[in-house]
Formats: sequence, structure tokens, C-alpha cells
Amino acid sequence: MTTPVIRVGVIGAGFVGSAFIGLLLDQQRHDALVDAATASLELVAVAVRDLEKDHPGIPRSLVTDDAAGLAASGDIDILVEVAGGLEPTRSYIESALSRGVSVVTANKALMAARGTALARLGHEHGADLFYEGAVGGAVPILRALRTSLAGERIERVMGIVNGTTNFILSQMTAEGSDYLTALAEAQGRGYAEADPTADVEGFDAAAKVLILASLAFGTELRDERIAREGITGIRAVDIEFAKRAGYVIKLLGVAERVGEHGLSRRVHPAMVPVDHPLAAVHGPMNAVFVEGAVSGPLMWLGEGAGGAPTATAVLGDVLDAARNRVSGRHDVPFMVDDTLERVPAGDLPSVFYLSLDVADEPGVLASVASVFGRHQVSIRSMEQFGVGNEARLSFLTHHALARDVEATVEDLAAIESVDSIGACIRVIDGGSA
Repeated sequence: MTTPVIRVGVIGAGFVGSAFIGLLLDQQRHDALVDAATASLELVAVAVRDLEKDHPGIPRSLVTDDAAGLAASGDIDILVEVAGGLEPTRSYIESALSRGVSVVTANKALMAARGTALARLGHEHGADLFYEGAVGGAVPILRALRTSLAGERIERVMGIVNGTTNFILSQMTAEGSDYLTALAEAQGRGYAEADPTADVEGFDAAAKVLILASLAFGTELRDERIAREGITGIRAVDIEFAKRAGYVIKLLGVAERVGEHGLSRRVHPAMVPVDHPLAAVHGPMNAVFVEGAVSGPLMWLGEGAGGAPTATAVLGDVLDAARNRVSGRHDVPFMVDDTLERVPAGDLPSVFYLSLDVADEPGVLASVASVFGRHQVSIRSMEQFGVGNEARLSFLTHHALARDVEATVEDLAAIESVDSIGACIRVIDGGSA
């Protein structure tokens, strides 16, 4: 019996692309890949930006700078896109899908912005669109949501989905570093870009939350903005308070049901109890914690960034797509649940941590407490620490609506004796985050 051949074209030969090609061409794994794909995978072309640049491990005869031509070529069955960016990448993927070519991508930004429309386009033309590598690197969370948990009612998905910020916060916790020192170390080790804005301000995590929510709850991927807070305002003193109180600070991406038809999607720092599984996720690792109505709590943990881990997820998708091509089928995109209503982050209750620096003088604490009371935010505990002529006040609240806490912070900033407002961080307590 003749083994079918599936022809693969690749756009992008950076860290992920070169690692994927290395896996695809690994002769020691050839037979295993044929068994997994039910076909022989043939690399036919690799599109790069610079033909003059050396691309080790890639046969020179396969290198081209015509990405558009490769996407429109009739010589491929699967297009692997690992170049990133929104444009012209979208046009390449649309070109391939419209001709019935299956697409595998690790492009989280594009999937968050156009994923549903692209999946529908592929479905119309009998092609797959897979993007496991877009979330969590080697962590197979999208495949689990798409297949193993497809029949489960998911209540909440909560995870550490950005390795850069997790490394920074882990360093601040373990070493007592301030934010800028930890960021510099992350950059030195290659975990953070020279411009880390996408990571530290939560944009990267927000795109991943949108993708996770689309599979867990049936939301549409259409460039939607969600509530987002980064980690740049977190100080060493906040880390130390969390330790004393039995918590660890993490940047979390959260998507959860609110009532029967409500859904909240958000990214923010949170104090996680030390006995919660996510508290033990250190360094550049990623983890996703899923709570199902029947299955209960489940967690996936693994390398969340880097060329090699993401390349393994890309290869897994290619094998899935190849099997589908051989069998003459394709995966049907998830249905969109139009009954779900977006719940603003301000409408959600949580325990909060809040710190502020004030003048150390009579009456300050009373004026601060009155602001909390005016906004119906009840104080659960307070810690005061003197620093020269100033005092640092750290509060834990009882459950309060986020919008009431935000209003409290605004009014506190207007008090003359309040010198600065520090971090305002949600606390995972009694199931809320």
C-alpha cells in the first residue's frame, strides 16, 4: 500500500519556524511522524524575509522570499504560519484557506482578532485551521478544550499564560528584587523583549484569554477588548505583604461564567493562596486551571514560551491536519453562543489588597477609613508600617465590587495627606479572583 504524501509549506523561519522544521526533518523521528500523520510529510518550501540570511538546517533549495506566492501555491496541502503579525499574515492565511489548504499557526494576535472568521472560511472550503501553539507553548490546552472537554460545561478557565511576567514575579518573590531589576534579568535571559509592553501590560495574556474563552464558552474571536491590568505597578513591598499573608502574586488570565448567561474575561495581577496549584508555577512556566461542572478542577502545566516548546505544539497540529487530509475530513469550528452577555469587570466582587503611603500624622487613618466606608468597601485587616515621616498602610478588604474599590482608590488619591497609591490587587479567596 502506497503511503500518502502531505506537502507542507512554512512561512517564517525564526525561533519557532526553525525549531519546527528541525522536528519535521528529524530522520530519527521519521517513522513515528508517518505513523502519527498516516502520511509522509514533505517540506516543499520555506518563506523568509531575507534570502541573504543564513538559515541553518533548512535546505537552500527550499528557501523563498515569496510568502504570498507560497500561500497561493497549488503545491501544498498544509500551510504553517509562524511569522507572526496581523498583516500581511491574514491575507496569506485567507489565500490558503480559500483554496482548501489547511493552516496551522501560532499567531495569537491574529487568532484573537480574526480567528472565528478564518475558521469559518476554512470550513467553507473543507480546510482545517489549528492554532495550539498560540496559547501556552507546549501546553496542549486548546486541544483539551476542543476534544477531551468538548462535552463538558466549563465554569472557569484561569491561568498563568505569559512566561515573561511569571518569571519577573517569581524573581521578585524569590530574590526580593524590585520590578525593574527583575525585568532587566528577564531581558538578559531572553525571556523579555527590549520593549516588554505587550507582556508586562497584559496585552499578550489578553489575546490568549480571548482564544481560551472561544473554545471553553463559545465566544467569537473578533478583536474584542477585555479588562486588562499589567504588573508594572507591583512593588517589592506588595510581594512581601503577600508572603506574610500566605499568598503569591501572579498575573492571571481569567474567563468565567457569571450566572447563567454572563461571561467575564479579564487579565490582572492576583494574590493566589500558597496552597493553590497556580501558586507553585514558577519562572517562565505556564499553567491553565480549568473548572468543569462535572470534571471538577483540572490543570495543565508546561513550558509556555520559546521556539522548541511552541514548535512541538505546531507539529502536533500539523499531524492532526495531515490525518484529516488523508481521511478526507476536517474539524468543524465551534459554534458561537450568542446568548452570552459580557459582564464588566467592575460588576464582579472580590477581596482586594490595597496599599498607600501617607503622612504620619493624627487623623490620617480616620480620613482614609471614611473613604472606604463611603463606598461600601469593608476593611478586613490593616497593616501599618512607619517610614520616617510617612506611614505605609496596607489593607485587605472583605468582598467588594471592583467598581466600588476603583472609586475608593480615586477618592483616596484626592486626600492631601495621601502621598501615593500603590498596588490594588484582587485576591483569590473563596473561589473568586
